[in-house]
Amino acid sequence: MRRAVTGGRRPLRAVLALLTLGVLALPFTVAWQYDAFRRAVSHQAAPPAVPATGAAGAEAKVPPAGRAPVVLAYHDVGPDARSRYTVTPERFDAQLRALDAAEYRTLSTREFTEFLRTGRAPASRSVYLTFDDGTHGLWVHADPILARYRMKAAAYLITGQVGTHRPYYLSWPEIERMADSGRWDFQAHTHLSHHRAAVDAAGHQRSAFTNRLWLPDEERVETRDEYRRRIAADLDRSVRDLTARGLPAPRLFAYPFSERLEESNLGPRGADALRSLLRARFTATLTNSADRPLPAGPRAAAAGKVQRLEVTRETTPEALLRDLARWTPVAPSGVGRPLSRPEQWRVTGGAEPVGLGALTGEGRRPGDTDYVSAAHRPIATADWTDYRLRATADGLRGTTNSVGITVRSGSGHPVTLSVGRNTASLAARGRAGTDDRSSCGLDPAGGHDVDVSVTPERVRVEVDGRHCATARAGGWPEAEGAGGFSLSVRTDGPDGRWPRFTALKVE
Repeated sequence: MRRAVTGGRRPLRAVLALLTLGVLALPFTVAWQYDAFRRAVSHQAAPPAVPATGAAGAEAKVPPAGRAPVVLAYHDVGPDARSRYTVTPERFDAQLRALDAAEYRTLSTREFTEFLRTGRAPASRSVYLTFDDGTHGLWVHADPILARYRMKAAAYLITGQVGTHRPYYLSWPEIERMADSGRWDFQAHTHLSHHRAAVDAAGHQRSAFTNRLWLPDEERVETRDEYRRRIAADLDRSVRDLTARGLPAPRLFAYPFSERLEESNLGPRGADALRSLLRARFTATLTNSADRPLPAGPRAAAAGKVQRLEVTRETTPEALLRDLARWTPVAPSGVGRPLSRPEQWRVTGGAEPVGLGALTGEGRRPGDTDYVSAAHRPIATADWTDYRLRATADGLRGTTNSVGITVRSGSGHPVTLSVGRNTASLAARGRAGTDDRSSCGLDPAGGHDVDVSVTPERVRVEVDGRHCATARAGGWPEAEGAGGFSLSVRTDGPDGRWPRFTALKVE
């Protein structure tokens, strides 16, 4: 009997020993879990103190109310001064304070994509804040500042980098808390294709997302099919990474490095294949360097590609408001006489910069070129379809000295009028990329009055009150022919006999 009792105590002793070990290990387990949590979820920094004097950007003019939001492109927020793409918390706070004072509303991705679908903005002044890469500073520094101003933003994640290279990238627990706040949503920026890699035998480095890569073991470049399969797998993985953690499927995609497809080695067929892959998965794509200006609006919605305004550590609140004013869509009726507003023009031509006076004759002419052009608010006028220009030019001499007016500027189908002393000619870019040309003779004179009317169906030109030429639309969607206008002047020789515009009115 005693042996039986003794034998019954052994399991009890084992249970007690295990319980004792568990109690002893509990503090170590809790400490380990807390340390893992602390490493996965960093402590947030307090937002910077608000200066007592004046609102940020107070001296800048408040931008006019617009019909479309402006998309702002950020990367990181933090004290690191090594990169111009890292905005300090103090500067970011001042930028948001300026937006708040100017009564800007920040949009979620859902609200922004709804605007692309309907063309209706939920506020008279709005911005869509985007942050590329998914850096750690968004949780530590940017989120408390967004909370201060009750604003929203979208983080574009390289999902394969989440939780790696800590503390540079966000962790998934941090992303979960950001999503729970209601201030953030999360969009696509590739899984692991945001890097540069060799694209040829010489080792030239380009974006791995927008280029076919060099395969050193096989001494060749990827085929188009290999490239398409690689990118399709990467995009699908980035979407799965988000949805597997209970986050909504991304609606938008931001190009890595904002590289232009025209500068890649894909060729036209490869670029079209990439666009097809993106269209199949996302409502639109975002870039900082579009080949043509495509701010948020009908043209961008039709193309599925939106251009962003880049914000860096050098962007002051005043500069941000000025840029927003420059990007805010304007109606033709609100332009009036633009030659009196040189700050609204982007002038190109010559090795040294010249101002609008090079076209009006009131300023310095370049000495190293025979051609100067200027675009009027190319972002703000990108969606113009119906307008009229009345211009007067003089100083026309010889046969090659001339002035030019381009309408539908920046679109895929610009129309350019060239006016000289004796003739005027009209060149219209068609769907196949070729120009349809027409011309008319003029009464020889050193100056002419020009009237150009633009509608979605045609561009009609009168010179000195008489019909000269008409260019008709080629059956493309209306948004493809939308665009503003630019002016140019051309001299006929080294003696500097430049023509000039003396008047311009927009209706």
